[in-house]
Amino acid sequence: MKLHDDYDEHSGMTPTVVMTIVAVTVFVAAILVVVLLLNNGKKNSGNGVRNDVEQEESTSPIILSSEADEWKGSNLHPDDLDFWDKYPPEETETPVTEESLPREQVENDPSTDGKHTLVQYADGSEEWVLISPYLPKHEYDFTRLVCQSGLMKYYENGKQVSYVGVDVSKLQDYIDFVKVKKAGIDFVMIRAGARGYGTGQLIVDEYFSDNLKRATDAGLDVGIYFYSQAITKDEAVEEANLVLQNMGEYTITYPIAFDMELITNDTARTDKLSKTERTNITKAFLDTVEAAGYKSVIYGNKEWLMKEIDMSKLTAYDVWLAQSADIPDYPYRFTMWQYNNRGSVDGIAGMVNLNISFIDYSEK
Repeated sequence: MKLHDDYDEHSGMTPTVVMTIVAVTVFVAAILVVVLLLNNGKKNSGNGVRNDVEQEESTSPIILSSEADEWKGSNLHPDDLDFWDKYPPEETETPVTEESLPREQVENDPSTDGKHTLVQYADGSEEWVLISPYLPKHEYDFTRLVCQSGLMKYYENGKQVSYVGVDVSKLQDYIDFVKVKKAGIDFVMIRAGARGYGTGQLIVDEYFSDNLKRATDAGLDVGIYFYSQAITKDEAVEEANLVLQNMGEYTITYPIAFDMELITNDTARTDKLSKTERTNITKAFLDTVEAAGYKSVIYGNKEWLMKEIDMSKLTAYDVWLAQSADIPDYPYRFTMWQYNNRGSVDGIAGMVNLNISFIDYSEK
């Protein structure tokens, strides 16, 4: 086939074409250079991050494999790591009540076990004393006690079954027993005498005979007491005989009382007596009175009756309890109670001891 007349087989590329080819080649080369530079920047940046990570890992604490395994298999909860639990809570004082104490401790408490009674000594000290199961107990219901115009009375089934009394000595000076009787007093215990706690001398109360006569004339029931400081049984008998010899022919309807007490704030001839000696002396006085045909009674406060004499040897005799209180807490049997040592009664100047008798001795 015959080519076109314009085609020249032997002709080269024109300058324009050559320049175009060169420009394209330079452009492509530039693009490649840029791509290569970008790729190198990413590699370097990646290596920097990698180096930072490796450096951080190198400064982190190293956990050994055994520790890692321990934590991996642990059942710990974040709350278990609260260190505040390691500090004990602040203690608050809880009031101690009988309900909060162990049962054994409550039962062994002498103040609540019902087997002890509190004795208060003259020096102010106290002691819980075991109540003897062998001594006869009183059976009074103290809810039946009624205080009327300062005078204590005991009622059963709405009826008064007690008797009001006073005990007097020369300390009360002259007494108008007629007024005393009108004031509601039923009986009077008159001091016959005393023995000196230092010298041991026997003394007859200088008002004894006059008080005995005028109280009897006023229609009051009369009893007698003697303040003893005997240190032997013979001296106790001597004291009882002094009372009997000075009674005259007057009728004694209430008991003759033996009164031995501890001397406070001074030394006394009876201080060194043992409990057995005091008991034997008491019994000697009372037996002498009983042998003469009169009723006898032991006078004393709770301390004296429970600690200074042995009441298990004296159960045959009545007790005249001295305890200034609204309700007595002496556990054993007693027939008379001196409940107030600062009483007031018409006919008696100054203060006087008030008493209640739970039995009528005038009928015995």
